[in-house]
Amino acid sequence: MTHTAVITGGNKGIGADLAQALLARDYTVVSISRHAPEFTHTRLFSVEADLLDPQAVAEAAAQVAANHEVTHLIHNAGLIWPNLIEEAEPSDITGLAQLHLGSALTLLKAFLPAMKARRFGRVMFNGSRAALGAPTRTAYGATKAGMIGMARTWALELAPHGITVNVVAPGPILTDNFWGIVEKDSPQQQALAQRIPVGRIGRVDDVTRAFLFFCDPENSFVTGQTLYVCGGASVGSLQI
Repeated sequence: MTHTAVITGGNKGIGADLAQALLARDYTVVSISRHAPEFTHTRLFSVEADLLDPQAVAEAAAQVAANHEVTHLIHNAGLIWPNLIEEAEPSDITGLAQLHLGSALTLLKAFLPAMKARRFGRVMFNGSRAALGAPTRTAYGATKAGMIGMARTWALELAPHGITVNVVAPGPILTDNFWGIVEKDSPQQQALAQRIPVGRIGRVDDVTRAFLFFCDPENSFVTGQTLYVCGGASVGSLQI
């Protein structure tokens, strides 16, 4: 069986690292993101779309479904939009709900007929340790927690069709999103690393390896689960 993985936000960071890992395993990969990946491959395709825009997501989903038989959906794209309660707005929640939840639903509905016909599929979310709570994460924490509930619901509905649904929930990972909040190589970054039980901040390859486990066709007996890739930060409190 050949495999085609759609990765939202597959152009950089965790998404790009995972895309290259899957390409090395003979997958076809389709990146859906605002910008094309900076690397090329004969089995890498790019669809540019803003996942904050429901219409753009619907058009991208239809385009990919018409040209590819998708077996894996990895919803990796995300934004943080950090704000204390006093500065947070309801529009923050609705915006990130579209990005983190609504776009995933639109994409899955487009790819589900092919998955059901094959009686095989792998659906994954890039969640967050912040789903357990973190200062300034009203909208982000709420919508990342929503991923867990939605994934568990989908897991129950899709298990009879050979489709698993799981969440990888990273803690602090050295990506552009992280450095958009914490200055690179700053004392704040060093102090944060010291507060993580394993004594360091995560790398993109730490997260990629977790996704590869859930991607594996042989791992058909694990569904509806959330795997925290956080160096132990999910066990106790962590403030960024």
